[in-house]
Amino acid sequence: MSGRTGSYHRSGRPAIARSLRLHAPLLLAVLLFLATLLPAFALAAPSTITIVGTRVWPAADYTRITFEAAKPLKHTLFTLKNPERLVLDLENVDPNGKLASLVDRIGANDPYVKGVRVGRFKPGVVRLVFDLKAEVKPQAFVLSPVGQYGHRLVLDLYPTVPPDPLLALLDQQPSATTAPQPPTTADIAGRPSVPTETVKAEPKAAALHLPSPPEQIKPRGNNGARVIVVAIDAGHGGEDPGARGPSGTQEKDITLSIAHRLKERIDREPNMRGVLIRDGDYFIPLPMRRVKARRVNADLFVSIHADAFIRPHARGSSVFALSESGATSVAASWLAKRENEADLIGGVNLDVRDPYLKQTLLDLSQTQTINDSLKLARAVLTQLGHINQLHKSHVEQAGFAVLKSPDIPSILVETAFISNPDEERRLKDESYQDKMADAIAAGIRKYFSNNPPLARERLVLKD
Repeated sequence: MSGRTGSYHRSGRPAIARSLRLHAPLLLAVLLFLATLLPAFALAAPSTITIVGTRVWPAADYTRITFEAAKPLKHTLFTLKNPERLVLDLENVDPNGKLASLVDRIGANDPYVKGVRVGRFKPGVVRLVFDLKAEVKPQAFVLSPVGQYGHRLVLDLYPTVPPDPLLALLDQQPSATTAPQPPTTADIAGRPSVPTETVKAEPKAAALHLPSPPEQIKPRGNNGARVIVVAIDAGHGGEDPGARGPSGTQEKDITLSIAHRLKERIDREPNMRGVLIRDGDYFIPLPMRRVKARRVNADLFVSIHADAFIRPHARGSSVFALSESGATSVAASWLAKRENEADLIGGVNLDVRDPYLKQTLLDLSQTQTINDSLKLARAVLTQLGHINQLHKSHVEQAGFAVLKSPDIPSILVETAFISNPDEERRLKDESYQDKMADAIAAGIRKYFSNNPPLARERLVLKD
């Protein structure tokens, strides 16, 4: 047996060798073919995407949650009931780092989100479950890289019943004996809000008693006179920081602080109320700012900014009105272009109509409205000249999208150039912010003393 086995092995080796020699070219070809497929297999295997930033912007209007990465993010979104939850699945995403830190970014003051849980649902899929405080209408959309941002996935959570700003305005019935509370501000780093310094009130202008037919009145004050409503728009916000100063000051923080101060001064006036278009650090698209002003039947629209210019020595305050024909200067055209690009930075869902945008703007000639805007702008510019150098001694005009309300006189105030180191320091100073608010309020009073507001055609009722 052993002899036959040994003979078999000795006789088998030459046969195997001959077979290998005969098939060597075929084996080599197969190996070369497999080698060419290796790069394809490597490309087919997706690499894990790292989230480089998460941001949460809670507001009464809606809560926005943003995920930023170096590559586009693929996602699936759906809701669950009993209790209300929102589920977001992300493909090929690392669940650690910035994504995991989102749990700590959901604050107790968020009107719509209780909290979030993050974990790996299955191979290649990370699941985020948002526990909700109320039913929402979610929107998710992607944004291509722009400005300082990479690829973004934006999740907007809208309430099913939007808050009514007009009813909120009607609820504001300040007591004649109660002093207005000073505004508060909070910086982007999330440090505690610091109340601003209480300033001495200017002598009040005479009350504007403007009787109107009962069927054409706006909300009335305590003395029965028609309430004049001033919409105060703090430029930029949320994902859109606006311009940055040399030391890092963000325009959105300066404009919000001045807007709060201006509202406090407007509310001091008999039969006048200020309405903040943006009362916190969140993003509002430019068309929606106009719509919010019209929803409260605003008599005026004042947009506050602190822009940058290509030359750091540019300085001074400016006031702009809308132009239908073209800008009055190269600088005005450049600034309007920058401001009109805010929606690209802030992020607008172009595939879905804004759930609040139900009111179509009237297709009317804006000639009279622009004329009224110019009167208001001149009155404010004169007052600004008392506290700061003017960039131009006259009102400028350009095609600012935020000023295109056809029936509300609208102006844009450039408080100063944040790109100028000296003016950046002044903009950060609370006393200068107070002076700026005082000047704008004085210009508004002067405008109304010469141009009493007409009665609206819409009846305003409160249930």
